Amino acid sequence: MITCFIRYEIDPFQKHAFKTYAENWGRIIPRCGGHLLGYFLPDEGTNYEAWGLISFDSLAAYEAYRARLRADAEGAQNFAWAQQLRFILKEERSFVRGVAGTLNQSAQL
Repeated sequence: MITCFIRYEIDPFQKHAFKTYAENWGRIIPRCGGHLLGYFLPDEGTNYEAWGLISFDSLAAYEAYRARLRADAEGAQNFAWAQQLRFILKEERSFVRGVAGTLNQSAQL
């Protein structure tokens, strides 16, 4: 698996708009073939940094997802809405792989 780690700088005064944007992706991303790990809003500390994490079987699967996403009407509408309101100031994408034995570990008391 490969995970697309998206780092957003958002307008802290429009955090609710970003929340709606992320909730919309909760429907769109799985439909287009991505495994959505989640979107994360700032809470304590920095008030302008948010993240989205989406996993794929491979980079080829990511490319196929991007093609389906470009053809998705609701996805296009969500992108356009974000551009209209301008609550995303900056977006960066990195691709990472999880380290076996470190993922989804629970506390062992």
